[in-house]
Amino acid sequence: TVPRRRSTKSEAQTPALVAILTVFVVLVIYLATVTDDTPPNVHSKKEPSPSLRATVATKRKQLRSALESLTSQRMPMRLYKLRETNQIVGERLPEIKAGTETVEEILHGVSDISDKPPMKFEEIRDYLEGWIHQLHDTLVEAKHSTYQGIWQSYHDLAVKTLYPWDREYLQRMPPRRDDGSIFLSLATYRDENCFNTVSQAYKNAKHPDKLFIGLIQQNCHSDCISGILTGGKTEPVEPDQDCYKAFCETDDGKRHCEAGRVRLLDIDEPESLGPYAARYFASKLWYGEQWFMQTDAHMTFAQDWDAISVEMLKKAPSKKPVLSHYPPGHTSNLDAMAGIPASRLCGPVFATSDLESQIIRLEGANKYDKTYNEVPRFAPFTAAGYFVAHSDFLREVPFDPFLPWIFMGEEIIMSTRLWTAGYDIFSPSRSVVGHIYVRRHKPKFWESVHRAFTPGIHNPLQMMVLNRIKYQLGYPEAAKDMLKPKSLLTAVEQYSMGTERPLEEYLRIVGLNMTTKLVHMTGWCEHGRVPPGFEQYASIYD
Repeated sequence: TVPRRRSTKSEAQTPALVAILTVFVVLVIYLATVTDDTPPNVHSKKEPSPSLRATVATKRKQLRSALESLTSQRMPMRLYKLRETNQIVGERLPEIKAGTETVEEILHGVSDISDKPPMKFEEIRDYLEGWIHQLHDTLVEAKHSTYQGIWQSYHDLAVKTLYPWDREYLQRMPPRRDDGSIFLSLATYRDENCFNTVSQAYKNAKHPDKLFIGLIQQNCHSDCISGILTGGKTEPVEPDQDCYKAFCETDDGKRHCEAGRVRLLDIDEPESLGPYAARYFASKLWYGEQWFMQTDAHMTFAQDWDAISVEMLKKAPSKKPVLSHYPPGHTSNLDAMAGIPASRLCGPVFATSDLESQIIRLEGANKYDKTYNEVPRFAPFTAAGYFVAHSDFLREVPFDPFLPWIFMGEEIIMSTRLWTAGYDIFSPSRSVVGHIYVRRHKPKFWESVHRAFTPGIHNPLQMMVLNRIKYQLGYPEAAKDMLKPKSLLTAVEQYSMGTERPLEEYLRIVGLNMTTKLVHMTGWCEHGRVPPGFEQYASIYD
């Protein structure tokens, strides 16, 4: 038998749909080469004729009219649902081409909300706490997944929730105060030194009432396991100390906590996403402080470390300076080192272990200067353990929410992104913080990853996520057509290189070749000279 025709309703819609598809194809071809405001270019091919421009303008109007005519009563259900969920991006091609919108922003409803007031801190904190709970549920469901499946679970959650929120946050950041305040980013992972770090930071600060700490506390709360002990064994241990609670119960800590100067985001051990992700969360606890500083949670502090850090930053010969280096060990007498030149971070290497996937490691930290100089000297790299900058960098070079589970790579990606955004990197004139470098047998976050999923899963997971960084740095093996999965590049343009200076210039200055994996010895950092292109500042260091 011949099936009966169900309805002729779709036939009535056919002309409109055909018109839309025809006009859409014309627009795609046209927009790939020209826009209404294409500037004249003597090197470009012949400009489109006025008649072509007029034709395209007419087709645009027809497309707009056709789309508007497709009401919910006349529109096919599938097209209606797609439009209702912002999944027809063809109408936004000019914005995508101009770079003012991304596909991710259109798909997930991120729009221009700059007219809204700045977010309140409680709004920021509550969102992050709620998102951590969502993360917990997502990771539980992915427990037996492959490393690709674990990444995809994180990615899908982040792209639908954290990423749109982050774009809104960046448009609604609180205004920066000009009151000498410092925000200290502290990320702790099951660290017994956290309490001493927070306590000494306030005790030795010159202006403790202007010091605000953003504490990302990643602790085990029950059924806790030690780090890897001698012989590869582990053993049950007591829950980790609540660093925030312990500090706030002291006489000195109580007044700082009650004044809101210590801000906490508490993360359960299985939800730990690694140091870079923790620093991402910590950066969101900033609330308008004038200066930004980042250290680890196992540090010591010189007297007046806060004021000295800002003073050194102001002396750097740059409009956008960053101060950073690898601090000396925690046993150093920092106050006695006031007139002794600090170490400088000069020597990069391409990592050789399979775990690190040839990412750049920074190993050449040394005391290169024989005499003390009040003016900080130029340096090629930033370090995660001591970092000082004007807090405006949080707007210009925001931390990337799509870099979970990485341990290596955060320093080189921040160095390149800052430099290409116009920031100049300097080493401090003197050391004001010390660092505990050896923490043998202490818990490491990748051990939690193995327990949360399956043993050995962290290594391939990290190597895959590192490809997002390697793509941005220009590793040929991480080129777009080589990468899998493509979701590694979601919204990468929003958290990548700046536009002030080219990446190629930076790589040349610091001596890195991403193709050959060779490091060229430049010498300017080790000898305390200015980098190529900055000769106008050479007389400062004579």
